[in-house]
Parts: sequence; C-alpha cells; structure tokens
Amino acid sequence: MANALHLVGSIPYDTAEETFRSFGGALGDHLTTIPDGEIGPRQHWISRVHYQILAGHPQLEVVRFPEPVDGVEQQFPRNAGDSWLFKVKDGIDKVRFGDPGWRLGYARDAVNSYFVFRALRDAGELPGHLRFQVSMPSVVSALPPRIFPNPDDIEKLRSGYQDALAAELQMIIQKIPADDLAIQWDCSTEMQDSYGAVPGYSRDGAVDRNTPQFRALSPLIPEDVMLGYHLCFGTLGGWPRFAPDDLSGAVEMANGFVEASGRRVDWLHIPVLDRADDAFYAPLADLKPQGAKIYLGAIHNMEGYEERIATARKFLPDFGVAAYCGMGRVPPAELPDVLNDHVQAAET
Repeated sequence: MANALHLVGSIPYDTAEETFRSFGGALGDHLTTIPDGEIGPRQHWISRVHYQILAGHPQLEVVRFPEPVDGVEQQFPRNAGDSWLFKVKDGIDKVRFGDPGWRLGYARDAVNSYFVFRALRDAGELPGHLRFQVSMPSVVSALPPRIFPNPDDIEKLRSGYQDALAAELQMIIQKIPADDLAIQWDCSTEMQDSYGAVPGYSRDGAVDRNTPQFRALSPLIPEDVMLGYHLCFGTLGGWPRFAPDDLSGAVEMANGFVEASGRRVDWLHIPVLDRADDAFYAPLADLKPQGAKIYLGAIHNMEGYEERIATARKFLPDFGVAAYCGMGRVPPAELPDVLNDHVQAAET
C-alpha cells in the first residue's frame, strides 16, 4: 500500500525549480504540499534570521559572531556553542521591525518561488492537486533563549518579531491564492522545552509558554489555506540535538498546538528516533489531532524503517511518513540517496 509523504522544508538545491522537478517529479503523487526547498540562506533555518535580520538592527548589539574559519567570517554557526548572541540596547523596551510584510524576507521568497511552482504545475510537470508550502520558524524557535545572554531581552525582541511575522504571514496570504497555499510553523525550541531540555526552563508549563504565539498567529490564516506544524529535535551540530526517552513531550506539545490554533490544523509532523521499542512510541496513543494528518519523521536508516513503522502502528494505526527534519544540512551529493529513501518509503 502506498504511503502519504510530507516534505518538511529545506532541500539543498540552488533553485526552487530543482526542488520542484526532482522531489516533486518523483514524489508528487504521494504529497499534498511541496516546499521550495528553502533555497539560499533559508537552508540554514534560523541562522538566516540572526545574520540578515538581527545583526544589522539598530536596537540590537551583536555579542558574539560565529567563529571565523582561517580568518574568514562565518554567517552560519557550526553548533549551538558557536551561535550568534545578541543584546537589546539599553533603554529599549520593545524591538520593532520596519517595512511590514517584507522585512523578514519570507513573503518575498514565497512569492518568487510560488510563480515557479505554478508555472511547472500549469505545464503538467507537477500534479494538479499539489499546494505550495511555505515553512517558517515560529517566534520562539527563531529567537531561542540560547542567543540571549540576558534573559530579560527575550520578550523585548519576541513581541516585535511576532508583529513582523504576522505582517509577513498576511502578505503571503494576500499574494498567493488560498487554494494553492499551505503554511507550516517549524518548532524546535518548543520541542526541546517540552522535555525540559532548554536550560533555565522547567518542563512544567512548557505548553503554556509556547502556545500563545499560535493563538495570535494561526487564526490569521484563512480556512481555505492549509496549516501544519513541524516539531523538530534539531539538527544544528548533528541530528538529533537531543534524544528523548519517548514521544511524550512531542505528543503533549502537538496537542497544545492543535488546541491553540483557533482553526483547523491539517497536519502534524513528529520526528522519531532510530528506535523500534514500544516504550518510545506508546505516547502516540495520546495524540488528539482533531482531524489533522500525522506524518512521522521515520525516513532515515532504512534498514530499520519497516520495524519502526510496525511499532508505531501499534499505537497510531494511520499516519504518513517524512524525513525527521528538513534536509538543508545534508550534503548535496547525498540527495539522490535521500530521494530514493522517500521513494522506498512511499512504496513500502
């Protein structure tokens, strides 16, 4: 029986056309939505926000840059210990962003890639049912506590960034037809928080800390636009950044996202580790998706793939599959193998 597939976001090609032709051409019949591969700086996920958006903001100071290599600047950190660090300047209570709708760059990139998507779909090179997927880091994940030496700076920045992200979202909705569009929130810090893995934060209250952003943002998305969430164990410095004992935190956070969204949620993507024991997957029985399609990020180490799927189905009979995360940090030379893994998963 063929499996439904999902692509999380980043794929290390140089152009959106390459993403659509390669992964869309081979997998399109199994997909509901397709991203543009988060080409260019977006392949490095939140690091793009840090060096393109925050590093030049007049109300912020850069406390630390990623370490240069052989005297050459590096915009993208090698691991969390090499990340950009920022400080809000004295006297600033709320960092604000200008050029609403365009400042963060997500709307501009989405509009540009959408027309490539539409041209290929109209030419019959992509299946007609496919929607264009725009994946964006959540507010909490774009601005994680680890990039602020002074914890008091976190909310000073997150409030204004949420305003900017809301304007970006509304611009995307204005420029791309609703029945062609799907929005995905990417959530890594939230996932870590759900397991007590964010230094300085207790696991207690994690859902309440992380859902207000979606109570504000997700209701802005019209019902005709699809909405999904990607929960992530993180890939900076190698995947996974942390390896929990089971999926309980992921399930708790996913349920919280669905409840907070104020509208229909169309899918939830939950990564799974290279394990096939009942204890790891058992929390899936507590998922309350309220109609959302579940995609398990199980496409990795294909020797153990079928065993992982069989164990997961004991607790969640119906789900699609995906990679554990975006592929932006995968060496491009490995993409043919990654694509073959997806084809195998679709046919297994």
